[in-house]
Amino acid sequence: MCLPVVSVCSSTAYAQVEAQTAAETIKLRVPKTTVHFDLVETPAGSVTLDDATTEVDPLLVLTTELPWDLYDIFIYELDQPDGSSPADAVSRPSKPYVPPDRGFGHDGYPAIGMTRKAAEQFCQWLSLKLGVTVRLPQQHEWVYLAQGGEEGDYCCGVEADTLDRVAWFKDNSEHTTHPVAQKAPNAFGLFDIHGNAAEWVMTETRRPYAMGGGYRDTAEDSKATSAQRQASSWNQSDPQIPKSQWWLADCSWVGFRFVIDATDEHKQALKEFSDE
Repeated sequence: MCLPVVSVCSSTAYAQVEAQTAAETIKLRVPKTTVHFDLVETPAGSVTLDDATTEVDPLLVLTTELPWDLYDIFIYELDQPDGSSPADAVSRPSKPYVPPDRGFGHDGYPAIGMTRKAAEQFCQWLSLKLGVTVRLPQQHEWVYLAQGGEEGDYCCGVEADTLDRVAWFKDNSEHTTHPVAQKAPNAFGLFDIHGNAAEWVMTETRRPYAMGGGYRDTAEDSKATSAQRQASSWNQSDPQIPKSQWWLADCSWVGFRFVIDATDEHKQALKEFSDE
């Protein structure tokens, strides 16, 4: 499914954005761990969907799809020395019975197979850790970020026949995810925005949608506007009654990345966790 997109406009030209993102990448460390992650500040702009133009404020965006080393802390409570959660902890996923990476690879690979609720809970957990609001992007924000300040179905001026430059998708993935940040980033400095793992977003209806296509999808289904709504088949073989709220037994192609509103207050608060 593709949402109609008329145009995406950025306040910064392509070359300027590329230079800006290189200068404003922020390397942070998860408190009480040695795991770090990179955020990049994206400029303000606007995106037009269904003939309605929405402004997008500057955001701090995870440069890659969330990797397993970061999600493992959340699942296995690796930030707690005795494995017990503090009083202000949020709910965490049940421990998986089978390898959640499906054997694709773990270190450096995108975390996959979680429900959107699990992705939201991760964001709440990291919010408590960092003292700022961490969240999933809204659908229109994700489209804007995917386009990277350009127009067209794909970032970086690529087309369906040159998508290999920036994405792992059906034609080149060999039916598996790949380590993050192996392909070229878009103009905002975001990797794997097309393909590899489709990414959970928030919508006005709260229906679970994932954007951008994954390793199993064609180029046509890996556009900046490509949206997949969760189907019952994604969790069909889960033996639990009711079905798990945390894991999707039959969905190996969905992950997520998070954003933080790039306010001065948030940027100041994050300096405490700088890994530089």
